[in-house]
Amino acid sequence: MGPLSDIRVVELGQLIAGPFCAQLFGDLGANVIKIEPPKTGDPMRQWGAGDPPVWWEVIARNKRSVAADLRTPEGQEIARRLIATADVLIENFRPGTLEKWNLAPADLCAANPRLIVVRVSGYGQTGPYSTRAGFGGIGEAMGGWRALVGTADRPPSRLGVSIGDSLAGTYGCLGALAALHEREKSGRGQVVDVSLFESVLQVMEGLVPEYAAAGHVRVRSGSILKGIAPSNVYPCSDGELLIAGNQDAIFRRLATAMGQPELGEDPRFATHVARGQNQALLDEMIANWTRGQTVAAVEKLMEEYAVPAGRMFAARDMLADPHFAAREAIVSVETKHHGTLPMQGVFPRLSRTPGGVRAAAPVTVGADTDALLGEVGYDAAALADLKQRGIV
Repeated sequence: MGPLSDIRVVELGQLIAGPFCAQLFGDLGANVIKIEPPKTGDPMRQWGAGDPPVWWEVIARNKRSVAADLRTPEGQEIARRLIATADVLIENFRPGTLEKWNLAPADLCAANPRLIVVRVSGYGQTGPYSTRAGFGGIGEAMGGWRALVGTADRPPSRLGVSIGDSLAGTYGCLGALAALHEREKSGRGQVVDVSLFESVLQVMEGLVPEYAAAGHVRVRSGSILKGIAPSNVYPCSDGELLIAGNQDAIFRRLATAMGQPELGEDPRFATHVARGQNQALLDEMIANWTRGQTVAAVEKLMEEYAVPAGRMFAARDMLADPHFAAREAIVSVETKHHGTLPMQGVFPRLSRTPGGVRAAAPVTVGADTDALLGEVGYDAAALADLKQRGIV
């Protein structure tokens, strides 16, 4: 099931960026083999809420688990045999780690010339910072994201999710798909070098050229983007609603919905530039109007007048919302520890060969070790020996 059902992926990563990259592959149908340290497994098994934590159920879905101690020659041989059968290898260790483990990509590609190696790291495989340790938050800071989150009178904030890691995992998957396409012509694999900081930098819009060309420095601006108005979260009598009327025709419709159509022709608000110059005043006027009404009432008006608006959704709202249900944006997965567990579905959607959640996350570390190592030449006696010595 899925467009990548003929692709075999070996994941050596841990925590978020590498495993998220492999999750995307698995969601789209790839056969994903995750190699974990014996006994302890990926630290993600212990992250998040729940007993045991449920985040693992998302990031490890559609994967099979093999236990192997990559710090030992025997564990390295296990990895080499599995990688020899793979189309894609994903790793997110500090640069030099694979080489230290006798798993240098050059050697792996010599044995498997069609292999594509996705290497995710904090700073990339080259450059003066390449050997530094780097987590997603550091990539967010260096890439420019953190400096813009929050309000100007307080230190930078962070988004409530690990966006730097997820962006890097997404770009890793994108790069691997491009390399798979190129392989159809050349017959050869290659290395995909993904850094956390560059993955964040890629989504920073005009941050760098605006400074270079005009000396413009973006700053933290709280719930607004400076000069983009109206686009803010406005208070209602029973909650809050985000309204985005920052386009001339849309703003005129918003003004009419507010019962103040004259605002659409007011020189202070009639154009994009004028609204940006009078952003604070305009936000105050809209807030004064929304305060006297419920979220539902304002939302209904915005829908009637075709003004983009949205509630602040939490998990409970997503689970109850009919649009989430109609789109199957949240799917139910049968798990051993948590029963039927709702989680985000597979995106993007393909009309003819959609992906899906085919299997729950592996419950135990190395749940598929015997079966998968049997496929690459290990007999029962060899497996028993490796287990006795704690290598698998």
